[in-house]
Amino acid sequence: MSTKTVERLTGFFGSDLDDLCDATDAAIIDGIGFTWIQVPPRERLETYWRGVLVVPERELFVCRVDGTIAGSVQLVKPTPHNEAGAFTASLTTHFIAPWTRGHGLATALLVAVENAAKSQGYSILKLNVRETQEAAIQLYQKRGYVRWGTMPYFAKLEGGFVAGHYYYKELK
Repeated sequence: MSTKTVERLTGFFGSDLDDLCDATDAAIIDGIGFTWIQVPPRERLETYWRGVLVVPERELFVCRVDGTIAGSVQLVKPTPHNEAGAFTASLTTHFIAPWTRGHGLATALLVAVENAAKSQGYSILKLNVRETQEAAIQLYQKRGYVRWGTMPYFAKLEGGFVAGHYYYKELK
């Protein structure tokens, strides 16, 4: 039986960075690479993930299977000068590598980021997702996220446009 955990990552230790990049590559190849369409050079991906950990307004949560990082989600908090929007946070880069889907890890990551946002005083959590990410959309709707809008030109994939949906959830 596999050991599955979810944690907030504050630094890379051992193979963490390689594991996260490998999981990201697999997700991109599978078509759920958040903003990436093609796998970027490893150096760019490593720079991206290292950068996430140094941005004060970002918290990185990862899931592990037997100690190997298999997915992530980020809590993005408003900048200090955003007084009008200080009650709302966003989530991004929510993905699970294809090799570990079906074990509840996407839900576990989502619950972790919701709990972190709520414990830090945020009352609204928002996100956006491509219309092609049907499993993610089902999960968000099941967890109480409300679609408030659709952008028909959200992403350009394979020469055509793909719509994106915008969601929010009240954290009660």
